[in-house]
Amino acid sequence: MDTSFRDGFQSVFGARVLTDDFMPAVKASVEAGIDNIEAGGGARFQSLFFYCGESAFDMMDRFRTEVGPNVALQTLARGINVVALSQCPRDIIDLHAKMFKKHGMTTIRNFDALNDVRNLEYSGERIAHHGLNHQVVISMMELPPGCSGAHDPEFYIDRLKQILAAGIPFHSICFKDASGTSNPRKVYETLKAARQIVSEDTILWFHTHDTAGLGISQNMAAIEGGADGVDLAKSPVSGGTCQPDILSMMHALKGTDYTLDLDYEKILVAVDAFEDAMKDYFFPPEAKMVSPAVTLSPMPGGALTANTMMMRDTGTLHLYPQVIKEMSEVVARGGFGTSVTPVSQFYFQQAYLNVTQGKWKKINPSYGKMVLGYFGRTPVPADPEIVKLASEQLEMPVFTDDPLDILEPGIPKATKILEENKLPVTDENIFIIASCESKGLDFLLGNAKVNVRKITDEKPAEKKAAGKAVAAAAPAPMGPRNYTITVNSRPYNVSVSEAGGIQATPAAAAPAAAPATAVEGTDVDAPTPGNILKVLVAVGDTVAKDQPLVVMEAMKMESDVKSPSAGKIVALHVAVGDTVQTGEPLVTIA
Repeated sequence: MDTSFRDGFQSVFGARVLTDDFMPAVKASVEAGIDNIEAGGGARFQSLFFYCGESAFDMMDRFRTEVGPNVALQTLARGINVVALSQCPRDIIDLHAKMFKKHGMTTIRNFDALNDVRNLEYSGERIAHHGLNHQVVISMMELPPGCSGAHDPEFYIDRLKQILAAGIPFHSICFKDASGTSNPRKVYETLKAARQIVSEDTILWFHTHDTAGLGISQNMAAIEGGADGVDLAKSPVSGGTCQPDILSMMHALKGTDYTLDLDYEKILVAVDAFEDAMKDYFFPPEAKMVSPAVTLSPMPGGALTANTMMMRDTGTLHLYPQVIKEMSEVVARGGFGTSVTPVSQFYFQQAYLNVTQGKWKKINPSYGKMVLGYFGRTPVPADPEIVKLASEQLEMPVFTDDPLDILEPGIPKATKILEENKLPVTDENIFIIASCESKGLDFLLGNAKVNVRKITDEKPAEKKAAGKAVAAAAPAPMGPRNYTITVNSRPYNVSVSEAGGIQATPAAAAPAAAPATAVEGTDVDAPTPGNILKVLVAVGDTVAKDQPLVVMEAMKMESDVKSPSAGKIVALHVAVGDTVQTGEPLVTIA
């Protein structure tokens, strides 16, 4: 399967790619003889609403129109999370399969990061019910050094036997290593044992990433062990955080009993078309690197660049090496859930908090719910100390039942939101609200902001400004503009020229500017770097102790900044959409 247009986009660009830009490359791929393509799902569902200002359903429709009726189009789902980062109730899980079938998909690859088979039962049944092929998944990775008890061939075969015993309908089985860290020998032994358990006509698949430089050797091990197919990608996204390259795999199979049954000259034509389509996009250097250390702290290729893109947005990319190092302990103490979305995001978010706020000072809510059992059973019990911290901070007990049983129906809630905002109540809109929440609503209201990184968006002056996010398109000329702004309580006069040049001088050096009025009170500072998602108070409001003042977002985490005391809001220092660093004042309370 060619993963260039889904996992490739997620692994290299954080899934931020516009449909108009890559559709010509899809056509070229089909003309080259590729008839099995990954076309959506995973992060390529939410990202279109979050960052591209597009509908994922429209993208899937265009895919089907472009490739015709006979090409297999596959998407990725996360068990009871489907294409969201949190669990979805039964009615939304059913709606997911119904909508993806309606919009032209052929197969849904369905995994659970915890390898809790309960999380695959209902989702798999609904995928099959709506006439889609269900590719059920066993999730793989390598454990950090010194860890044992899961993620060995015996563990994977036990999960396979559980899937077979549960009677989950499936059309094929995939062993998926999102971090590309599994030892090739383990891959071989797992596939060989699986082949001996299932019937001869059962299709076995293998998926990996080349993040640690192991992709080709893992694929060869899987093929020799009994896999019927593997996932590959084309330049310019192949290798590094993405899948191994089609041409490289064709070369590796020379002299063996196996072939990809493709014409390399036709593939080269498709590669040229794809490289031309992506020529204007910013390629993060970490996306094209081999990162051997990832074997010690398994970070999926599909999540690595999504996280570094967000760190660029918040000016915290310099913390990335510390966060990756911290991940090893977070994985080791979290119960060995596979490092794949959404669990990989929980790991990264907790490691990020450990770096920015001190080790285990704050438990990320999603990581905490995972170790407490609200996403299902972790492969091994989480560290009791971490479970205790999570229970205390989240004020939630340990949970051992089926996660689906405590989720309220999602369709009525989504319908109410649509009606309150005078939006059409369609199956598509219901699913957008249920899976994308507030950002889905922003999209439907026409308030979505496009945040796609292209090298052609940068001006020469911006390229020199280290750590600055790429600017949006310049507004229409409107002459010089003068502002007085306050940074860390110091006023500055700022003049912005028509060409975009910026000059700033301390206000004291510019007699024409009025001095800033001093405000007495207590500043409430940003606890971490992040973006301002919501401002919940206004100047003059009276607030109580622990009342939420601002909602911040960092690394897909939303967190309330609460009032340290009762008082009155006398100043607001931020607005929705601002990016702040740790310690910057958000509001002042008197």
